[in-house]
Amino acid sequence: MEKTRTKRKIHAVDLFCGVGGLSYGLARSGVQIEAGFDIDEQCEFAYKANIDAPFFHRDIRKITGSEIQKLYPKNTIRLLAGCAPCQPFSRHMRGADTTKDSKWTLLDEFGRLAKTVRPELITMENVTGLGSTVVFERFVEGLESLGYYVTWKSCHGPSYGLAQKRRRLVLLASSLGPITSPLETHSPSNFPTVRDVIGDLPCIGAGEVDPHDRLHMAMSISALNRKRLMASVPGGTWRDWPEELLADCHKRSTGASFQSVYGRMKWDQPSPTITTQAYNFGTGRFGHPEQCRAITIREAAMLQGFPKGYKFLNAKDKAQFSQLGRLIGNAVPPPLGKAIGKQFIRHISEQ
Repeated sequence: MEKTRTKRKIHAVDLFCGVGGLSYGLARSGVQIEAGFDIDEQCEFAYKANIDAPFFHRDIRKITGSEIQKLYPKNTIRLLAGCAPCQPFSRHMRGADTTKDSKWTLLDEFGRLAKTVRPELITMENVTGLGSTVVFERFVEGLESLGYYVTWKSCHGPSYGLAQKRRRLVLLASSLGPITSPLETHSPSNFPTVRDVIGDLPCIGAGEVDPHDRLHMAMSISALNRKRLMASVPGGTWRDWPEELLADCHKRSTGASFQSVYGRMKWDQPSPTITTQAYNFGTGRFGHPEQCRAITIREAAMLQGFPKGYKFLNAKDKAQFSQLGRLIGNAVPPPLGKAIGKQFIRHISEQ
């Protein structure tokens, strides 16, 4: 009788898990999530409600490898995943000395845990600027010295089914054999668009909340910004406005290059990168394509790749723009997590 081969499932622990974007995407690919760790306790409700896995409110600097090892079932393929906070490596910090930022060494802590746990698989996602830093070089060299095969590249969101022009560095490592980066699933001819994702949501005005979804809420705008929105062309800039609507900074030579603020999105293209302040018309091209308001919190979450029903708040918690914007803007887009999970599953089937 021919011997049957049993497939071993991948089991993951998610460091810096946030509200669960990476975990949710991995789970959608078929990876079993065992736990998430994050220093931000405001992520706990969303993580538990959507991922159905334990959430540990912990500082990674104080976590031991033995604690993580105990979370994995025996005789499984173990995946250690995570996205260390990226602020020190962001392009917005270009020119600033961020090496004294306490977040700078968090990738070293990830490396420390990888060295102790020695999982079969590792993934790390971050801003693309991380790739040119010493701390990233140290992380990669550390994994290779442990015998891991490592690959990494800048991944373009729309190429993985995300309706957002977001680029992220994605690293995959395996002790099982050579591994390649996640395969792209979309091309420019079928990139998902703003219309595809949020085109069916109910119309609301600035300062209003959808009675059926309290996260479909739009920030109030001033009378001046209302006029600016009315004068804005989808995909355009503040250069489309009449002179009386320009801010003083726009008239100075130092402000002339900042054209990606005070703009509207285009219906039939992916959105710009969703940031922690995507609900604010003045902080990016976050104007709704046709309604006179900035995008809502729900629209920001859906453009970040979360499904419409994703739960971010307990029923008794107040919905606050700044808190929700931060949780959503800092999340790993689930479609990218799903592509990573699929690549790992493909990889172990080939070994």
